[in-house]
Amino acid sequence: MVLRDVIEEKGKTVFMLGNEAIARGAIEADAKVVAFYPGAPTSEVLDTLSDALENFDYQMEIATNEKVALEICAGAAFAGIRSLTAMKSVGTNVASDALFVLGYTGVKGGMVVVIADDPHAHSSQSEEDGRFFAPNTYIPMLEPSTPQEALDMVKKAFEISERHRVPVIVRTVTRVNHQSGIVKTGDIKRKEFQKIKWRELNEEYTTLGEVARQKKLKMLERTKKIAEEFETSEFNLNEKAKSYAGIITSSVTYLYVQEALKMLNAQNKINILKLGTTYPLPKNKIKEFIGDLKKLVVVEELSPYLEKEILVIAKEVNPSLQVYGKISGDFSEAWEYNPNIVAKGIATALRMKAPEYELIIKEAKDLKTIIPDRFPTFCAGCPHRATFVALNRALRIVKSKGQEHYLANDIGCYSMWVFPPISQADSSLCMGASVGVANGLSHVIEERVIAVVGDSTFFHASIPAVINAVHNGNKFTLIILDNSVTAMTGQQYNPSTEFIAGGKQGKRISIEGICNAIGAEFVEVIDSYDVKNNVEIFRKALEFDGLSVVVSRRECALYGDRIKRRRGERVVPVYVDKAKCRRPYVCLKTFYCPAYEIDEDRQPRISAELCDGCSVCSKLCPIQSIKRVEVKK
Repeated sequence: MVLRDVIEEKGKTVFMLGNEAIARGAIEADAKVVAFYPGAPTSEVLDTLSDALENFDYQMEIATNEKVALEICAGAAFAGIRSLTAMKSVGTNVASDALFVLGYTGVKGGMVVVIADDPHAHSSQSEEDGRFFAPNTYIPMLEPSTPQEALDMVKKAFEISERHRVPVIVRTVTRVNHQSGIVKTGDIKRKEFQKIKWRELNEEYTTLGEVARQKKLKMLERTKKIAEEFETSEFNLNEKAKSYAGIITSSVTYLYVQEALKMLNAQNKINILKLGTTYPLPKNKIKEFIGDLKKLVVVEELSPYLEKEILVIAKEVNPSLQVYGKISGDFSEAWEYNPNIVAKGIATALRMKAPEYELIIKEAKDLKTIIPDRFPTFCAGCPHRATFVALNRALRIVKSKGQEHYLANDIGCYSMWVFPPISQADSSLCMGASVGVANGLSHVIEERVIAVVGDSTFFHASIPAVINAVHNGNKFTLIILDNSVTAMTGQQYNPSTEFIAGGKQGKRISIEGICNAIGAEFVEVIDSYDVKNNVEIFRKALEFDGLSVVVSRRECALYGDRIKRRRGERVVPVYVDKAKCRRPYVCLKTFYCPAYEIDEDRQPRISAELCDGCSVCSKLCPIQSIKRVEVKK
């Protein structure tokens, strides 16, 4: 990221990431309150606004979860202040309770909710289509295709929001958030931040019974007005060609369509309607587009959201229209698209000769077979690896006494415990679910249940389930991996960190203090790197007749290294003393650190470039052949 381009007061042409463009759009639109819970693919919106915070007067919070972030922004918008939040689509599930009601209550100030889908589940537990939140909540939705549109739509969304007194969803996908492109920014013209006298606004935002029923009628009327407005939106592009065939698309698939038509030598030969306003749909514009077509191809990722609506419209205005898409089987509902996939789908639907890229893909797959499998792994020095080593040893001890276990994993870096060589996870659902699942399993299986969460996940969604466990006397072991930051999404701050948005000083919340206050009787805090002593604590926790909580604490290795460098401290690696090493390979078989490799003499070697200097492996070595590099003063 080039921060100076985001904060530059005068508009200019720059090269910008989609998420940076969203942040710039919020700044240009004079958003005064922003709040987020980090989650890929929207994390850089948070990071950008946090880095830019000292240059502007907006208030920013890194919230405990997406629901809280949305409610923070709603509170500001109730008072007539512009606000923005961004979250991944599965995070919107957490926020949906508030989102649905906001469709009823509306807002006074502009409020923008960026919802990002993740086709191909690059960084999510499922491929969820967040577009359905819009029609279900009666909240209008815009869909950008490029970073330029992302900036423009955010600014426009604030205007729509205030004109119709309703939040506006800007729906993106990973390839929009993480796409870089040329962006023409506007001038930054911000007004001074001033607090509002609530009683002077004469506003109310309640719903219940008859009040809710009347607001439902107003919500339906509002949606009709927005639909009329969207008929002439500048974000709906009709690219006409003298052809019997047409394509309707939206979001990043519009770019795939353009590339696909070049591959098919069919650019400017097929009509294209690119929809930027996808709820409410501009039905008259769609009717006009499909009126005299014989064939229509609908190109969209994930669910047939557009296709189903278009089939209904076509039945009225063009019953003989042949529609090709997911329902017809020409496109898949699974995974992410690319120009090759789109070109093949268009070619199949329109009886065109498809480009022959199958042989290239087959050749690539054949070449991959000679490459050994590489599973995701923890960074060198990651405290989660050390925690697992101690836990694994404790599990062997209790197993020798006849105790088996069930491990309920969760969402975070530790999700990688499911992969070889660790391969320890029996379930993993969603943020914080491991503790809820453990509550249920504790009633019905003989094995000792172990739930694992990170510090950020604990604050995000786990606390109610811990309360439930204590209240009901449920018996299982909860391991809380406290590495001080939300590491998996880019080391953003959370309540276990001493900092808040913008790097300002905040108040760290004690995880063990919460567990003690809830009433957990067994609460132990350990240093993740102290493997040998931690084995005994884990053993006691696994054998405890009740809820046992172990907080394994050590900062994220990357975060810790960053802090050391800022303080001018060196990261000092360790090395294998080959004269002493007898090649028992305990370091390789137990610790699985990516800094290790086998040298030409079949002895372990530690990469000085990768080693974090945590020295956990030296404590595990039975012959003390791993030593710290001497630093010359």
